[in-house]
Formats: sequence, structure tokens, C-alpha cells
Amino acid sequence: MDDVLRGVDLSGRLAVVTGGYSGLGLETTRALAGAGARVVVPARRPKDAQSAVEGIDGVEVDELDLADLDSVRGFADRFLASGRDIDIVINNAGVMACPETRVGPGWEAQFAINHLGHYTLINRLWPAIERGGARVVSVSSGAHGITGIRWDDVQFERGYDRWQAYGQAKTANVLFAVRLDALGREAGVRAFAVHPGSILTPLQRHLPKAEMVAAGWIDENGDPADPTFKTPEQGAATQVWAATSPLLAGMGGVYCEDCDIAEPAGADGGVHGHATDPGEAARLWALSAELTGANAFGADALGATN
Repeated sequence: MDDVLRGVDLSGRLAVVTGGYSGLGLETTRALAGAGARVVVPARRPKDAQSAVEGIDGVEVDELDLADLDSVRGFADRFLASGRDIDIVINNAGVMACPETRVGPGWEAQFAINHLGHYTLINRLWPAIERGGARVVSVSSGAHGITGIRWDDVQFERGYDRWQAYGQAKTANVLFAVRLDALGREAGVRAFAVHPGSILTPLQRHLPKAEMVAAGWIDENGDPADPTFKTPEQGAATQVWAATSPLLAGMGGVYCEDCDIAEPAGADGGVHGHATDPGEAARLWALSAELTGANAFGADALGATN
């Protein structure tokens, strides 16, 4: 992380990091605050968040439940009322491979929390994001390679598969960055998608121990067993890099991994074409606007791709 932030001074900058009190999010909050940024941590469990970030200077906590759009709108309204500009947003919070869960009007929870909640948040915060010429980082995963958007059954109403649902949500995270970058670049706002790597964090809370042992992630004692896994700090490095690196000046709409722009998908990772297709990105934006009622860009966002 020191290498990522070497020479980067974030004094006077403001960052919003969803879920910035646990796992990768906490390491991200710690790194940005250490470089001088003011960090706002919207949290579903504000008391837990306050305890986690205690002792980190320049951090404030507010309440936000990405599964509840009223909560998202409430947080955004409170923030906008402060009159502050936003320089960085990292859409870090998420859920992985959970049992079938329905939120809001019956939406599949992984798509709703990982994508629709963040989509709504960015659109509601847009005035502050635009004024700040912010970088927006959407935390995805190599799991985007599992599937594209299932247009015929986005909400998994005809049979639920937790890994397919996770893969769709992670593809949505990439497509969101592609479309937001196309829409926001004239205002100086750039968006990036990030694969942090494989890391053991509370994100795995829905996975049985036996499944993780069988996958070779942990041993019978619960200790890491895969040498390719990163520490939370190492995993957070790429999202911090995407949010701050001068090497990315004038760029956007790309998928990053290992503190670099990813190559097309291959045996060693990379990004799949279905996650970066501008037409798919525009289609997802239109669907998201229809579902949530949030769209900071009006009809222009729903038309032809940029």
C-alpha cells in the first residue's frame, strides 16, 4: 500500500467508501485517511463501524443500508445537505453467494445490494460527485466471468443459483463503471472497475467451512491454505490505486487488477468481453433507472451508447 500511495497527497480531498469498516473496506479507509483524505463511511451497522474506525483520524460514519433504497436516499440527502464535494467514491460493500434472499419489491439480494444500491447511491450523490470531478471505483470480482446479465430472468425468479447470482452482480459492477464513465467523463468524472484478488474476509460469511476446505481456500483449522490469496491490505491496494493513481489521469471505463489495467480474459485472469460491452452497459443502466427511479443523466443516459 505504501508503494501505491507514494507521493500521493489527499489533503483536502473527501472520499466515500461503502462498507469501509470491514475487510478490504477498512484497509481502504485506513489507507486513504493516512494519505490525508477525509473519509465518509456509510455503514449498515453504524455502531460496529464506529468501533472499527476508532483511532483513524479523519473518518466519519453514517448509516446506509444498500438493500433499502429509502436508506440510500436518506444518506445521500444528508450528505448533499452538508454542501461538500466528493473526490473519490469506492463502491466496496457487498454480499457473496448468500442463500436466496429477496429485498425491496422482491429483488434478488446480490443484484440489489451489490449493484442497484450502489447505482442509486451514485445517481443521488451526483451533484457532489460532479462538483468534485470524482473518481468512482466499482469493486467487482473475477467471478464476473461466471455469467453476463441474465436478461430473461435478472431476479432469478425461475430458480436460484447463488454463484450465478453473484457472477451476474459482479458483471453488473463492471458494466456500471463502463456506462458511468461514458456519461460522466465530460464533467471530469471517471469510473473504474476493480478485481481485488482472492482474499479471506467477512465476505465469505455465507459459505460453509466444508465448502471452503474443499475448494482449497482454508485448511481444517480455518487457516488460509491457498498461497495465491492476498491479505486484505494487498487486496485493497488495487482499489486505492484506481482511486488515486496519477497513471490513470485522463482514463476510465476500464477493469483493473493487480494495480494495473487488466488484459482480456485468459488463463491468468483478465476481463471478459460481456462485462465491458458498451451496449450491455447502456442496457443495464436503463434497466437500473427503471427499477430504482434514479437517473442523474435523464433521457441522454438511456439512448445510444457514447
